[in-house]
Amino acid sequence: MNAHAPQQHRPNRRGARGGVAATVTAVAAAVVAGVLAPATASAAPRPDAVQQRLDALVQQDGAPAALATVKGRDGRTRTYTAGVGDVTTKAKVPRDGQLRAGSNTKPFTAVVVLQLVAEGKVSLDASVDTYLPGLVRGDGIDGRNITVRQLLQHTTGLPEYFDHDTVLNDSKRYYEPRELLGTALAKKAHFAPGAQWEYCNTNYLLAGLIIQKVTGRPLGEEVNKRIVDRIGLRHTYFPTPGDTKLREAHPEGYYRTEDGSLRNYTELDPSWGWAAGAVVSTNTDLTTFFGALLGGRLLPAAQLAEMRTTVPAEAFGPGVRYGLGLASRPLSCGGVAWGHGGTIPGYYTAGGATDDGRAVNFAVTLIPDDDTAKHVGQAVDDALCH
Repeated sequence: MNAHAPQQHRPNRRGARGGVAATVTAVAAAVVAGVLAPATASAAPRPDAVQQRLDALVQQDGAPAALATVKGRDGRTRTYTAGVGDVTTKAKVPRDGQLRAGSNTKPFTAVVVLQLVAEGKVSLDASVDTYLPGLVRGDGIDGRNITVRQLLQHTTGLPEYFDHDTVLNDSKRYYEPRELLGTALAKKAHFAPGAQWEYCNTNYLLAGLIIQKVTGRPLGEEVNKRIVDRIGLRHTYFPTPGDTKLREAHPEGYYRTEDGSLRNYTELDPSWGWAAGAVVSTNTDLTTFFGALLGGRLLPAAQLAEMRTTVPAEAFGPGVRYGLGLASRPLSCGGVAWGHGGTIPGYYTAGGATDDGRAVNFAVTLIPDDDTAKHVGQAVDDALCH
């Protein structure tokens, strides 16, 4: 799941990554956000550069639908759509429709962990075994030698649990987190903890289990209480077990099969993504989330600084760096955009936000090929810079 990889970069097929990671990240992925004061969402009065980019993603790259939210220097938020919301009925694309956010879930999970750090209930430099004693063991794998910080930073060396084909072939199956963990622990460690960086959904699976152990509550309830309700994300939620449908107006999401046809994956059980990729949101809510995060509304300054302390993650593109569930990517006009991004069957999201308040998020209703993912990334850069 590129539930999965930092911003604007398509994940590899080995696992899930948002804005930066695996083909269907459990899926992996990209970046977003900026402090949002109340703003009026409105369609652009005429085709502009953003609309032209969306039109090209549909007409030239073959995405069924493309959507975007842009918050400019003037503080106004604008929403855009192109294409059709359903390839069968040709229904219109709902403006700012709900989407599966894929790996944009990772910063939500990281924020909850860092809130628990601020409350003195979790230590970033404590071992995983401190909270999940004896659970993480395998070939070259020992939870006594892996820290919470390394989980959030993707420097554990843990193997990936996510399997692209399994999810596509049985997308409505429910998975327990520990069942997924068992799949990962049956494999050999990729490297010693702390030796290098490698995007891996298993890290966030364990982060979610730590949240549940420390709070005594389901992960989804903690995400909804501590983030969604706190900052008023009206169209965002962490699905409950068995919740396979999107609750509000949305474009249908598709996957292009080997014969070129489109298969509808709008309804699926996101339990295989869980703490790494289950969240449902909208482009505008994602920009609001990252804006609140960068603006200090979700974390104390010390924990936000930890989140923004990065290591090189150039597997996701030149100059990309990864912190604790948050990635930075250089902009062509100077400076960086912060956020994440996500890939999940049916939807691909990428965006970015700057410290001066610019923020964008783009989505297409199809897991893109490399060229299309590059074009989405260029659209994000162009919207932030111009």
